[in-house]
Amino acid sequence: MASFLTKSEKEYLLTLARGAIKARLMGEQFAEKKPPSKILLEKRGVFVTLTENGELRGCIGYLEPIKTIVQAVRENAENAAFEDTRFMPIKEEELDKIKIEVSILSPLEELKVKDAQDLLKQLKPDVHGLVIRKGWAGATFLPQVWNELKTHDEFLSNLCLKAGLRPDEWKDTSTMKFYVYTVDEFSE
Repeated sequence: MASFLTKSEKEYLLTLARGAIKARLMGEQFAEKKPPSKILLEKRGVFVTLTENGELRGCIGYLEPIKTIVQAVRENAENAAFEDTRFMPIKEEELDKIKIEVSILSPLEELKVKDAQDLLKQLKPDVHGLVIRKGWAGATFLPQVWNELKTHDEFLSNLCLKAGLRPDEWKDTSTMKFYVYTVDEFSE
């Protein structure tokens, strides 16, 4: 997806994310600067991913456009740093080692599929993020996950596992819903 944000808007959001994490870590109030444009006040789905030495350190976000981009980046940066239950909260000595990545999502688009082969045809590696839902179970992988799970089968099987489903459950397309999205992704 072509970027819809300018370089200064991206820099603002990355600075905002790091500032929010640092302020919470230090127990300080965070003085947020005024956004450089109104586009950052649009409501969008947003994920913030933290890595340390190339390894995932936290990733939290909103699929739906429930908050403005500014609010979502700030909240999800803090949540990725301190609330991702897969990891211990970050410590002060880690702050300079952490790399921040922001992903602004396009609206979700339901994929209407006839069968597993149709799903494989419609799902585009390195382009689509995917949400799967079956009953109460659901999970998503951002498009960046294709960098590590390169085949359709690997991507879909691991996403099913993340949702608490059997790894091959995606093949029964009659019982599942699939939603794709793209991202405008940028990092420090």
